[in-house]
Amino acid sequence: MQSGHKLEQLLECLIHVIGRAAIPQEDVAKIVGTGTKQIQAFTLCDGKNSQKAIARKTGLDQASLSRTFSRWVESGVAFWIGDGKEARLLHVYAINSANRKLRKPKDRRTGRRG
Repeated sequence: MQSGHKLEQLLECLIHVIGRAAIPQEDVAKIVGTGTKQIQAFTLCDGKNSQKAIARKTGLDQASLSRTFSRWVESGVAFWIGDGKEARLLHVYAINSANRKLRKPKDRRTGRRG
């Protein structure tokens, strides 16, 4: 493995660890949204896909996706790496699509029966 690639992987791990410590998964999920396509787009923001590729893979309109990306960056759950046509969006960490509908915490109070 080349040292440059290894360094990239280590930096990506660092970003994910810091992201998880700073922003809980529930908060990331609220920011990303509950739509299947938004979650899929967020997951594809792994630094490998261009905005055009993500739009094509998810079926989302590129202009709408651009506004969504801006919202994610402003909220701190994603950031741009690279410049121009080489720019890629990288999420702080992927969210679990199985938990896309935020659940209310269960009421832990237990009542005593008669």
